[in-house]
Amino acid sequence: MAGKTTRVVMPQLGESVHEGTISKWLVKPGDKVVEFEPMLEVDTDKVNAEVPAPVSGILREILAKEGETVQAGAEIAVVETGGGASEKLLPTRGEVAAKPPEGLAKTEIAKVEPAPPAPSEPPPREREGVESHRYSPGVQMAASELKVDLSRVTGTGLGGRVTKKDVQDFAAKAKAAPPASAPAAAPVAPAEGDQVVQLTRVRRLIAENMTRSKQTIPHAWQTQEVDMSGVVANRAAAKGAFQRQEGFSLTYLPYVMAAAISALRENPHANATFNETELIVHRDINLGISVGMEDTLLVPVVRRADGLSIAGLARAVNDLATRARGKQLKADDLSGATFTVNNSGTFGTLFSYSVINPGQAGILTMEAIVQRPVAVDGMIGIKPMMYLCFSFDHRVLDGLQAARFLTSCRKWLEAVTLETPIY
Repeated sequence: MAGKTTRVVMPQLGESVHEGTISKWLVKPGDKVVEFEPMLEVDTDKVNAEVPAPVSGILREILAKEGETVQAGAEIAVVETGGGASEKLLPTRGEVAAKPPEGLAKTEIAKVEPAPPAPSEPPPREREGVESHRYSPGVQMAASELKVDLSRVTGTGLGGRVTKKDVQDFAAKAKAAPPASAPAAAPVAPAEGDQVVQLTRVRRLIAENMTRSKQTIPHAWQTQEVDMSGVVANRAAAKGAFQRQEGFSLTYLPYVMAAAISALRENPHANATFNETELIVHRDINLGISVGMEDTLLVPVVRRADGLSIAGLARAVNDLATRARGKQLKADDLSGATFTVNNSGTFGTLFSYSVINPGQAGILTMEAIVQRPVAVDGMIGIKPMMYLCFSFDHRVLDGLQAARFLTSCRKWLEAVTLETPIY
């Protein structure tokens, strides 16, 4: 008796993620797969993730190849399970498009032949290409009539699909736009001996995000110098017991995060989003924390950080950084930040002008703590000093508000003493 089959579908890796690019299959046809063990790696616009097998069995067919971008809910593989395995009907493609499945829930189907496509539509495998699967015949006809390059149109339909209105709006804007003042720079051809490194999907998305930030947000920048004597003394006294109790090192980052949280409470407009005609001041303080890796940068989020102690912030950061480096972050771990704290000082930097993440009003960067001679009551003393750098959206904050925010951060850090509790 032939075994039952399960059609594996592309999961929806997060609330706002509707497609993913298959970066690597970890198994090949004929291999045994085990439920909940990694089956493939997927890149989305927010996260790199390992996708576990929804069932145990034998991988019979791979339907979506490495490098292919597919919609959430689309079939990507066929697994043969035991003869007694239960079968469930897979939603139709129309149902999948109407409501993509959430999370990593498995969907099973009896192996049946699909109905032949209508004469006006290409065969299913042709529709599931990297780009062509987004375009209906009506959209393609409109693009042809209006001479629009569909690869340049941003879709507003479900799952990012391009609609006929998207094509018409793009054509209208292109017609109304003034001619370019200067031609775009020609691509640079590599010289002999140059190394050409192809951009990863994550690096391309970072580039697009940062370009959008600089094009749409009027950045401004301030810095203040902080006497970190109290923080250094507090950490030195607490780090031994903390290491024994928690199993990892206590760093200076949680102290700066706590200072930022206090300053955001005192200056709530720094915890806001500019929304064209209104300012959304967020109730929750969700701190994005920059985590640098060998070839990329991720900004996972500590949610409701204002409810955590210094030790609680340290635990949250350690958990996110560990999972980021192990490629275990979920898409939701990388969304929802209302403000970002960056720790570039760990590499010895003294001043940083960081780029603001779109949707936030600012990013605070802590720099290296350096022993410097400073004047204290008319005398020269050596103190551990640190610069706090603040990039802010000038649409949301003016210079005075930004200075008040930075001053709040500095005063909190300089008020830390040997007795300040971390728990």
